[in-house]
Amino acid sequence: MTIPFTGVPLHELGPLVRRIDESGYDSVWSAESTEFDGFTPLVVAAENSTRLRLATGIVNVYTRGPALLAQTAAAVADVSNGRFVLGLGASSNVIVEQWNGIPFRRPLAKVEETVEYLRTVLAGERGAGGFKLPSPPEQPVPIVLAALRDRMLGLAAQVADGVFTNFLPLSRAATVVGAFAMPEKELACRFFSIHGPEDETLVAAKRIFVAYATVPVYAEFFRWLGFGAEIEPVLEAWNAGDRKRAVEDAPETLVREIFLLGPVEAQRERLEEFAAAGITTAVLALSCPPNEVPTLIDAFAP
Repeated sequence: MTIPFTGVPLHELGPLVRRIDESGYDSVWSAESTEFDGFTPLVVAAENSTRLRLATGIVNVYTRGPALLAQTAAAVADVSNGRFVLGLGASSNVIVEQWNGIPFRRPLAKVEETVEYLRTVLAGERGAGGFKLPSPPEQPVPIVLAALRDRMLGLAAQVADGVFTNFLPLSRAATVVGAFAMPEKELACRFFSIHGPEDETLVAAKRIFVAYATVPVYAEFFRWLGFGAEIEPVLEAWNAGDRKRAVEDAPETLVREIFLLGPVEAQRERLEEFAAAGITTAVLALSCPPNEVPTLIDAFAP
């Protein structure tokens, strides 16, 4: 399950995490985009759970220095008694460059260098530049890499314990699974689960789709998957400043392949199809009013 939940204050997250823990879920994954940072919700989750894995999904390699990343990872591993998983990625030019003023350069190399540094420092050894953790984690911290296309998927297969992907159309799941080519490692994917009347949920899904598909790394992802013609009208409208037309031009067939829409049972069936295609961990991101979150936690429970 993705945490935190939209509209739910962080100080009210604890009881929901306890419910997730007691319902048999495998893990919670904290999103870091426009709301809270990626680590603080996991500290709340650590204090309100006993068995859940606690994963960042994801934090990026640019906006925190490598030593600070190591320190924070070690802290969450400590407070969670070894249940922490570091989900790490390049993020996008929007978050890194536009929002944080940091050049978005050489993402593949930057991710590889950061993983190498973190493996060294989290193991208690001295990293490049001389930094060393006085109290490194007692157990190795698993590292999962966010990846969309073949080169980052290949890097994840080589240097990480798993991969975390996003916005995956069902018909192209085999493409990503094949590019990762590591069936013994975790392949997690976030799924946006939208609830409400069908016409409203489709519009909401299209808006979310446009917000992602117009970011260069996602536009290239959809082109790599063979959907260049489908997203071109969306990009043209967006770049012309016509946000309304961009949403209208969002390809409905593709949107329905990516998002979980309709009744819970239909959504669960779709998740089974993704599982059959090789996705090992489905990370739900619930889109619903805050008062419906507990019911949906129960409805999706394993």
